[in-house]
Amino acid sequence: MLITGALTGIGRTTALAFAREGHRVVVSGRREEAGQALAAELRGLGAEAEFVRADVRFEDDVRNLVEQVVERFGRIDVAVNNAGIEGQSGPIVEQTVANYEDTFTANVLGTLLSIKHEMRAMLAQGSGSIINLSSIAGQVGMPGASVYTASKHAVEGLTKSAALEGAAAGVRVNAVAPGPVATDMLDRFVGGDEKAKAGFLAAVPARRAASPEEIAETIVFLASDKARYLTGQRIAVDGGYTAQ
Repeated sequence: MLITGALTGIGRTTALAFAREGHRVVVSGRREEAGQALAAELRGLGAEAEFVRADVRFEDDVRNLVEQVVERFGRIDVAVNNAGIEGQSGPIVEQTVANYEDTFTANVLGTLLSIKHEMRAMLAQGSGSIINLSSIAGQVGMPGASVYTASKHAVEGLTKSAALEGAAAGVRVNAVAPGPVATDMLDRFVGGDEKAKAGFLAAVPARRAASPEEIAETIVFLASDKARYLTGQRIAVDGGYTAQ
């Protein structure tokens, strides 16, 4: 299996969860030293694990990544497309072309290229599960985060379209949509403002952030045969936020 953006936060926790389940894991990201350290940690848990450096913004990197997974393990049963950025927060009247290009290249183009090459491999083998990381911002508006919100709406559109293309061939495509998660990304999202963070969490019916492990457990479920009839869906893991 493959996880992009695996070196921190949800991606890292998901890699550890799959390793503990006995999966063979390829993790990717842009930092060689951190990637090799993670692969060693996964092997310490008894998993077969490799790191492949890749930047999902570049198609050659993505193509090489998927080819290396198939070459190493003979197939690719699960792909978790986690790589992405939160971009620059702020009012829509202050948004820049540079922020749009950076955010959409990482979040939308990166997801598209990943699905493209993962699905090619999965269609050839007649099975597979692709899980994209969306957000509550993929369903609702988020004031002060318009570009990020638009990018996650796009990820959900890609998820549904890819699911329809892969369903008859046994390839499932779903999205996990977390609410606030206790990671460094949440702190960056609120600009390090503890008052803003507390206000955000107060709007969550569960009155807390999710742990990265709670998101990883949902991803592991979606990858499993227990979810074999589930495709084209967004699973919100958000403490009830989008039920309001």
